[in-house]
Amino acid sequence: MSDVRLGALLERARDGDRDSLRELVRELNPVLWRVARGQGLTAEDAADVVQTSWLELLQRLHDIRTPRAVTAWLITTTRREAWHRQQRGRRDVPDGAGVLETVADPGPPPDERLLTDERDQVLWRHFSQLSQRCRDLLGIVAQVARPDYTAIGEAFGMPHGSIGPTRGRCLTKLREMLLADPAWGA
Repeated sequence: MSDVRLGALLERARDGDRDSLRELVRELNPVLWRVARGQGLTAEDAADVVQTSWLELLQRLHDIRTPRAVTAWLITTTRREAWHRQQRGRRDVPDGAGVLETVADPGPPPDERLLTDERDQVLWRHFSQLSQRCRDLLGIVAQVARPDYTAIGEAFGMPHGSIGPTRGRCLTKLREMLLADPAWGA
């Protein structure tokens, strides 16, 4: 989604259009989630950070001078909040955590999960060997149906025209590492 369209959604949200705000959340939530997780937070802490970032946007909805920069503003806010969360070093335990531990896992049977887990381990081992720039870039573009390259470029300090080729090189490198690993094909 383009920064112009996201900016228009922000403008309409300022005017009280809840559907525009929902669309903004739908489009950018995966990006913010990836940014928070990319900072090394647990899933629970990342969820809190993303929620805090959205609350911050709501509180400052009318203070953002350049609506078209809403993606960069939210990414910066999320990174800052993630840093603060890490500095505090505290983890909030959600209410009812003990109850959740007793609920049956609705996932696939153990034998299917084992095969998937083994492939995932190989994939993530090779993914972690990519440069931080590749990991961040692939993480964000994988989470969004139509990534806004302008916003990604601003957030990562990359020229708009280099995002696609960089993503391609990162994917090629990952593919080469996976194909060279016998555990991937097993």
